Amino acid sequence: MKISERDLFYATVNHEKVDGQLFYADFIAEAEERVREHFGLGPNDHIREELGMFAPVDVRPKQYRETKHDFSRYYTDIDIPDNAWIDGSGILTIPGSSFHFTRWISPLRNAETLEEIMDFPAWPNLSNIDVSHYKHETEDAKVKGKVVTSWCGRLYESSWPIRGYEEMLMDMAVEEDITNFILNKSFDFNMKLTIAAAEAGVDMVMYGDDVGNQNTLMFSGELWRKYLKPRWKELWGTLKDINPDITIWYHSDGNVSEIIPDLVDIGLDVLNPVQPECLDPYKVKAEFGDKLVIDSGIGTQTVMPFGTPDEVRETCRRAIKILGVDQGYILSPSHLVEPEVPMENILAFLEVAKEFNS
Repeated sequence: MKISERDLFYATVNHEKVDGQLFYADFIAEAEERVREHFGLGPNDHIREELGMFAPVDVRPKQYRETKHDFSRYYTDIDIPDNAWIDGSGILTIPGSSFHFTRWISPLRNAETLEEIMDFPAWPNLSNIDVSHYKHETEDAKVKGKVVTSWCGRLYESSWPIRGYEEMLMDMAVEEDITNFILNKSFDFNMKLTIAAAEAGVDMVMYGDDVGNQNTLMFSGELWRKYLKPRWKELWGTLKDINPDITIWYHSDGNVSEIIPDLVDIGLDVLNPVQPECLDPYKVKAEFGDKLVIDSGIGTQTVMPFGTPDEVRETCRRAIKILGVDQGYILSPSHLVEPEVPMENILAFLEVAKEFNS
C-alpha cells in the first residue's frame, strides 16, 4: 500500500526510512507552459497534484497593506519608464528581458537619517494583517490528508529592497540604529505570522533570506550573527515554544556554509536549496545529515539545463540514495526550472521520482 503524503512528510522530517520519496519542481512561466502542454493540463490544473509531487496547502495572510500611498516624492530624481510600476511597498519595479532581470529601485535609497526612514509610510501595519482564517484552513486541509505549510517571511531580503542594496550593506557596517529599525519592521511582521501559524497547528513554517553569493555570504558572518541570527533565534524559539513538533524550513541561495552550524544551533530542520554549484550537498549531509533535511541539491545552473537526460537521472538517483539514505531528503531542482531546461530533462527528473514512488 502506497504511503500517504502526510506520513511520507513526517517520515522525511523525522529521518525514518520508508518506501517513497518526497519530490517537487516549480517552473518559470515559459517552462510551466511547456509542462502543461506536454501533460495536457489546463491553466487551472495544479501541476504538483496532477504529477504526483509534494503539494502541501499553504496558508497565508489575506491582507497586510493599507490603501495605496503616494510614493512619487521618492522618485523625483529619476525618469520612470512607461512599463514600470511602484508596488505596495513603494519599490519601483522595472521589467527586464526576463523575470530574473527585473530591476528594483528602492524608495529609501537617498534617505540619510533615521527620522527620514521612520517617516516612510508603507511599513507594515500589524493591525491590518488578517490571519483569522489560518486555523480553519489548517484543520480543513488536515482532514483532507494534506500537509499544511505557512510562509512566515524574510528579514534581510525584505529590508534591502526598501532601503537599497548598497545602502543596507553600509547601514549594517556603520548605522546600527537604522539597521535595527528596518530589520525590526520585517521581524515584527514575521512574528505575527509565526505565532498565527504555530497556533493554527500547521505542519511546517517556511522562511527565506537570500544571504549567499556564488562563493560566499553577501556580507560577513559576523554581521549576520549580529543582526540576523538573534532575530531568527527569537522567531524560531517562539514557534517551538508554542508547538515543539513544528518543522522549520529555511531558504537561501548561494554558499551559506559558514552559517549552517548557526542555523542548526537555533533550530533549523529543513535547508533549501543547498545549491550544488555553490556548496557540496554531500558534505553538508555528512556533517549535518542527522540534524537537517536537505531540500533540493539538483542544480538549475548545471545539470538541469545543460546535462543529458541520463545525467539528470544519474544525479537524481545518486541524491536519493546518498542524501536520502535516512529518508531525510526532498528531491527538487535548486530553484525554479528555467525556460532553457529541455523537456527531456524535466521528464527524466520525473521519471526517477516515479521510480522511488511506485
